[in-house]
Amino acid sequence: MGLLNIHGLSTRLASEAGWVHALDDLSLAIEKGQTFALVGESGCGKSMTALSIARLLPDSGAIVAGQVKLSEGTANTDVLRISETAMRTLRGKRIAMIFQEPGTSLNPVMTVGDQLTEIISLHTGASKAQALKEAEEWLGRVGIPEPRKRLQQYPFEMSGGQKQRVMIAMALSVKPDLLIADEPTTALDVSIQAQVLDLLKTLQREQGMAMLLITHDLAIVKQMADTVGLMYAGQLVEKASTAEFFAAPRHPYAHALVKSLPSQAQRGNALYALEGRVPSLVNPKPGCRFAARCMHAQENCNESTPQLTFATETHEVRCFYHADLSFQKPGSETTISNDENIFGGSSKVVLQTVSLSVAYPEKGGLLRQQFKPVLNKLDLTLLQGRTVALVGESGSGKTTAARALLGLLGSNAKVGGDVLMDSRPLRQWTERGPQGWRSKIQFVFQDPFASLNPRHRIAEILEEPLLSLRPDMDAAARTARVLKVIDQVSMPEEALARFPHEFSGGQRQRIAIARALVSEPKILICDEPTSALDVSVQAQILNLLKRLQNETGVAMLFITHNLAVVQYLADEVVVLRQGEVIERGSAVQLFSNPQHAYTRQLINAAPVL
Repeated sequence: MGLLNIHGLSTRLASEAGWVHALDDLSLAIEKGQTFALVGESGCGKSMTALSIARLLPDSGAIVAGQVKLSEGTANTDVLRISETAMRTLRGKRIAMIFQEPGTSLNPVMTVGDQLTEIISLHTGASKAQALKEAEEWLGRVGIPEPRKRLQQYPFEMSGGQKQRVMIAMALSVKPDLLIADEPTTALDVSIQAQVLDLLKTLQREQGMAMLLITHDLAIVKQMADTVGLMYAGQLVEKASTAEFFAAPRHPYAHALVKSLPSQAQRGNALYALEGRVPSLVNPKPGCRFAARCMHAQENCNESTPQLTFATETHEVRCFYHADLSFQKPGSETTISNDENIFGGSSKVVLQTVSLSVAYPEKGGLLRQQFKPVLNKLDLTLLQGRTVALVGESGSGKTTAARALLGLLGSNAKVGGDVLMDSRPLRQWTERGPQGWRSKIQFVFQDPFASLNPRHRIAEILEEPLLSLRPDMDAAARTARVLKVIDQVSMPEEALARFPHEFSGGQRQRIAIARALVSEPKILICDEPTSALDVSVQAQILNLLKRLQNETGVAMLFITHNLAVVQYLADEVVVLRQGEVIERGSAVQLFSNPQHAYTRQLINAAPVL
């Protein structure tokens, strides 16, 4: 009997089209001191499982069947059967949650210190002074520098990674029996991620804490979890010990996910990309829900619903043919090597930064303004058809460098050095028009939903840059360009009539890439474009970027903390630390033989499969 025992849990969501079967007959158990990892792509039911356990469903949601039992000694509490008042106490004291989006989970009008001390006082009975002391200790434990100073700050004064660490400190400070962690490290760089994961492991040992870990990072799963549960379309389709899951995945979906991970070994080859998307869960028909995307599907897969059955004593799988599958990828590998396209050998320099420096004002004396350097003498060279990756911890200056290139820094920033395009300083170029520099340098943001206007149709979103940057183009030329670019990113023409909310995360990122490409740029700056995507969707986006680079010769500056993506995609790697370049070199050379201790530390901190 585990600390948490879920049996037959089924959750429905009301929609205009009918009941959405968000969770169907889910059963799992988590032992004290153990970690159960739930994996699967967006929309498969991972977060809905967490919300159902904690009884935090939206108003349209209802649990229609099942039990969720939390044990304490010999007693079991079915959290679905107790009052909301009792659940509120349980939710804070015995069950803690870390949400994926820290910005919406922290109170914007309370300081971080007030929010932390409130939680600690409420659930541990500590005095205000003691709670304040503990709050400072917890901020230090999750790797926030100057914790005492941070207690006085509001959430908006912190970076995304720092806010995530505050959320983690709040969840852990009450020393819960069960921690539900929904993508807890998505916003963190590899070194802080390693620190937080080590902290979670330590607390598990010290307190016997059980953890339900929801993530799409399979390397973290392999490092952290004791048991893996793979979800697809509201159902658990595979459940096994972590060692068994990675050594011999049984379900076709599991194998597809493992195969789609980028690595240095895959360089020059297209990643295995699982096409299609999770089916609609509105009154689903009988049959295997993965059948439409499965290369092994037989006739009965569409007619009969497979059950979760034991393949071995410790390995369950929901597939009729799991024992007979060879799991060979059909066809030959698709090569997209740079050397096979006309731009691969090009050494044409399209963009250079010369001693690019950025400093921000700090509170100084009465009559003088002090500046704090954020970026110091950055020299970058972007070549046609090549990719430079910029890596480093949060606060190292990566995004500042990208914003400085685009002239997007506030007027209070002090910028030094120069940016050259085709060997001419940007200030000597016109800004807009066919020869304007703004149309030649484009940006792909981390969160496509936040960067797309929700009130505009996709056709308007894609035409907007042309109206602004290419006034020389008439309506017919703009329409032709929009049609071409939507085809380039492998989206159907009918998508142009729809709104951003009607697409999945991966599709929205394709649209964001299309918007960046519509003005035919020479340089593409990508700031964490795949960090919020599932591994299968990430593979599609990386393949798309590589293919587009080969077709158009666009130079890419790729900012990321995912080192596996860097190994697969980048030609050159530049490592930043506190605004300084500490190492640079070819991706192959830098990862095989890093020279600087910090680079070695980053590589060692990254979880690997």
